[in-house]
Amino acid sequence: MLETLKDKIDHRNARVAIIGLGYVGFPVAVAFSENQFPVTGLDVSTSKVKHLNAGRSDVADIKDERLHAALSSGFLSITSQYEALAESDVIIICVPTPLSKTKDPDLTFIVAAVEGLKPHLRKGQLVILESTTYPGTTDELILPILHDTGLVVGQDFSLAFSPERIDPGNKEYTFETIPKIVGGITPLCTELAVHLYQQIVTRVIPVSTTRTAEMVKILENTFRSVNIGLVNEIALICDKLEINVWETIEAASSKPFGFLPFFPGPGLGGHCIPIDPHYLSWKLKTLDYPARFISLASEINANMPYYVVSKILDTLNQDQKSANGSRILILGVAYKPDINDERESPAFDVIELLENKMATVDYHDPFIPEITISNKQVSSITLTDEALAAYDCVTIITDHSTYDIAYIVNHSQRVVDTRNATKGLDNSHSKIIKL
Repeated sequence: MLETLKDKIDHRNARVAIIGLGYVGFPVAVAFSENQFPVTGLDVSTSKVKHLNAGRSDVADIKDERLHAALSSGFLSITSQYEALAESDVIIICVPTPLSKTKDPDLTFIVAAVEGLKPHLRKGQLVILESTTYPGTTDELILPILHDTGLVVGQDFSLAFSPERIDPGNKEYTFETIPKIVGGITPLCTELAVHLYQQIVTRVIPVSTTRTAEMVKILENTFRSVNIGLVNEIALICDKLEINVWETIEAASSKPFGFLPFFPGPGLGGHCIPIDPHYLSWKLKTLDYPARFISLASEINANMPYYVVSKILDTLNQDQKSANGSRILILGVAYKPDINDERESPAFDVIELLENKMATVDYHDPFIPEITISNKQVSSITLTDEALAAYDCVTIITDHSTYDIAYIVNHSQRVVDTRNATKGLDNSHSKIIKL
């Protein structure tokens, strides 16, 4: 099995199937096809499949031209039918892993993907999970389902975990240039998965078990979550002490060792940092161990939208205005600059909190023309001199590089800056209120 699949991989004859064509799976599918592997991209959303087959990409990092080239090459095909997996030698699962309303892991998509591929599992196949999850998912959840087929892991088929590390919008670090972590159920599983990724990724790092590989991804994002929680609390402390937190961080960053700068903001967003630490926290609860750092950081980060709203209310009060009846403009609803991804963006919490206080809230985002708030569709406004001047307060949530900050400040009545986007402008400017 090892030599046969290795030979197929070496000669680009191994057929690769990707389950889930979102922000992770779609770039992976394109990357393998561009390296001349025959790739089948599978997604249960028939509308997405139709959209992609028409050459229209919904992932900012993959332009329409790149998708069209991949489809035209003949190396990439896209379907919604699991039957396509029967001919695949490698199956990579890249489905979402959200949280339930109670902050528990929702593995519905993983289970559905594994159950979908189960009837098509055959000898010689390699199955890899890339979806972020808690340590133990691959061997505790996926392996028993696949063993129901009567096939034995490490003997008849291989199973591994390799955490996705894609950073949407990052031009320097792409799927191909970010080191790939790989852990298999058996040494054979690890060896095969490493050999596969070595064909398209510049560096592959094997680890001893799937649980270690799962823990790597959780550690990476928990590290960020806890440090962001710390610096957000420092921002709250500096506010009470009437100290400029941005100046403080910049000065502390001058130390060449022992300090790594993180920056406060309106809250966490994206598909990883607000979610992944809860997976580890949940797992530890099953072992009767409280993850105190994780819980505290999550609590602080989750409260940041409330703090932003309090800043906006204070700003309105300076002009003897209340939230009720005031017009507020939110700049940026993407969770990070220069992308069209709005998942878990704190902008939505800020908007809903303001609307609950009877404010009229609009938004502008050059990358996201329309959003859904309180079950209604809202469109991005057009930024003009008159539009900016008409709002009682403009709040910068996402500092897109396309924003002319000086222009925005000059034409606005008040600006609440949650990202230090106004750095470089006159700090004494009475219009600007910083986080």
